[in-house]
Amino acid sequence: MTENLNKLIRELSEVYDPDSNDTYVSLYFVKGSDSKFIERRTRTINHLLKGEDLDNFTKTMQDIESIQNKQMEKHNAIFASHKHNFLRYISIPFKVKNLLILDSSPYLRPIARILDEWEDFTLVLVSSNSAKIFSVSLGKITDSKKLSADIMNKHKKGGCSQARFNRLRRGAIHAFLTEVAEELQKRDDDQIIIAGPGNAKNQFVDLLPKNIQENVVDVIDIDIDDENKLLKQSIHLISEKEKRQSHEAVQHLKGEILRDGLAVYGIEETLNAVKNGQVELLLIEKDYKSRGWICEHCQLVKEGVKIICPYCGNKTSEVDVLEEILEFAVRTDAEIEFTNDKEIKNLGNIGGILRFK
Repeated sequence: MTENLNKLIRELSEVYDPDSNDTYVSLYFVKGSDSKFIERRTRTINHLLKGEDLDNFTKTMQDIESIQNKQMEKHNAIFASHKHNFLRYISIPFKVKNLLILDSSPYLRPIARILDEWEDFTLVLVSSNSAKIFSVSLGKITDSKKLSADIMNKHKKGGCSQARFNRLRRGAIHAFLTEVAEELQKRDDDQIIIAGPGNAKNQFVDLLPKNIQENVVDVIDIDIDDENKLLKQSIHLISEKEKRQSHEAVQHLKGEILRDGLAVYGIEETLNAVKNGQVELLLIEKDYKSRGWICEHCQLVKEGVKIICPYCGNKTSEVDVLEEILEFAVRTDAEIEFTNDKEIKNLGNIGGILRFK
């Protein structure tokens, strides 16, 4: 699912209308949350438009309504422009803030944050004779694989016969756990959580190649049948790891700045670097916005207010500058990290680790 979301974000980052500020509708909506939200926002926008812009908006909303009525699920993100025969949508498996935005390009920040905060991982639930391997994406299980082995658990005889039985049983368990390990290696997730009762899960970890062991986030002791509890616990662990990584990224940025190394910070420096393709990792304060303008003709973005571009004389569009930086980052394949770390505020609310100076 995140692969589809990542592909959509990349496609949307390339889409804009150089001739109009009022072309693309971005709708984030949770069905049943506010039945009048779309109606209110539509009425407000209608009062502000005229001519071709109003006609495009009206027809675009009709296109969106048709999709909503036919096949959309509860939590949705829709991006559309009737003028450009453009309609994309994705169902999000958890609640999002209701937004309806009309602009010269699609509004990406909510889905970019989702991609950053809900990372994929593999969950392995294993015992001495059974295992389940789950792929988890956007907080939901998207694929599962079950494995089992017929391994005897008890032996009533004593002496050598019992010792031989125990050796055979240990060998059978080892063979089964090796099979599970081979199945896990077919998957390419770089985050793995292993769980189960008793000692089998620890034996399983020991059987994994070193490069796979390095991807193990945690090993959890839990009953083999408690899958729902395990999923919630695993999501929490991945979330906590994401917070740690976010903090470490900000500290890395701070260290590079102190060394006058591969880093930029603040809106103007970061914007220039990301437009030049220099940024490897972009760090953005989660809820920060900055009013600015863009000239779609020469792709110039600045903070503040300008009606006419001072360089080419074309009409500008009002934008959130951080949204524009985000779009440039997606186009240049930069990683994106949203953070609430307090130190990002002291660095101008945004910064970047550079590929080169």
